[in-house]
Amino acid sequence: MARGEQQRGGGGDRRDRRERTQEERADSDIVEKLVHINRVAATVKGGRRFSFAALMVVGDQKGRVGFGHGKAREVPEAIRKATEEAKKTMIRVPLRESRTLHHDGAGRHGAGKVMLRAAPAGTGVIAGGPMRAVLETLGVQDVVAKSVGSSNPYNMIRATFDALKAQSSPRQIANKRGKKVGDILGRRNDGASADVTEG
Repeated sequence: MARGEQQRGGGGDRRDRRERTQEERADSDIVEKLVHINRVAATVKGGRRFSFAALMVVGDQKGRVGFGHGKAREVPEAIRKATEEAKKTMIRVPLRESRTLHHDGAGRHGAGKVMLRAAPAGTGVIAGGPMRAVLETLGVQDVVAKSVGSSNPYNMIRATFDALKAQSSPRQIANKRGKKVGDILGRRNDGASADVTEG
């Protein structure tokens, strides 16, 4: 009986080890960027106690990105907490040709407003501050982005995520409408050729 339990336990250990190595492999592909660090003071009996708040963005540069916020007495601990939260809240964004967005979009959070535009190859990432960190970790290579509201990094990042969540690929649209991907893409190409002939 004891031997059987030991054997079962050994198999469980192997499975745990395998899962752990898969997680480590997934984590090794993830790019982490520190966006903002803020020193926070709390007034307590006998003076002021300082702690640090970190804002981190993580992504695999293949269409997945997340952000997190962490608070601690020391900077490294705040960064670690923020990174852990960011990995838990990652979202998947469909990319066109693995380099740009499928369509233009706008996002808003509080007073933060952002606009994202798909761009032709060779444009690069034209975005500032927190938005650039999000788009680079997402894996976008060509995009034009503009922030037209609050410059608070928390609001800017949440507004950028709001715009990214609204992104949809031709396959998703085709599934929703019960059509083929070719019909959706065909219409887009016809529109592009019509614009060329009109111009």
